[in-house]
Amino acid sequence: MTKREFFGVTIECVQGNIAAQADMDAIVNAANAMLRMGGGVAGAIHRGAGPGLEEECRKLAPIQPGQTVITGAHNLPNRYVIHCLGPVYGKDEPSDQLLSSCYRNALQLAENNRIRSIAFPAISTGFFGYPLELATRIAFQTIFDILPSLLIVKHIRFVLLSDADRQLYEQILDEFEKT
Repeated sequence: MTKREFFGVTIECVQGNIAAQADMDAIVNAANAMLRMGGGVAGAIHRGAGPGLEEECRKLAPIQPGQTVITGAHNLPNRYVIHCLGPVYGKDEPSDQLLSSCYRNALQLAENNRIRSIAFPAISTGFFGYPLELATRIAFQTIFDILPSLLIVKHIRFVLLSDADRQLYEQILDEFEKT
């Protein structure tokens, strides 16, 4: 696990289950447009949260690529779930700007709701086909651009499915730290 501090904000990369981040105020759901259960990250979060999450989400759907909404976490150990619809790679354009909007909008929602800690999955890199390295660079660039303006958020965690994904995130974080 890598943990670094920038502008008073801790950034870390871990391998694990996004729905099992009990020490985070909020987790981010790589959602589908209708905010339904689905597979991957959305499936894990909805299974952990229970049926109340899907019921709350019904009133907020549909959302567009790059858009974020916030709900309670229901049976999850967190206070909130921030749902964002990442772009489908090769279909939703401009994909880099839409993916960047997911991270920027999620962090803005966190700030607005006084959320101090937030855990992100690798948005759009599963079923939506975004190349992991490119998506990781966009995520870090967006976060590093917004870091100096964060007043409430003090802990950002990336929760990756595999150890290889975590290592790639750490490598790219090292590159950003050196610039």
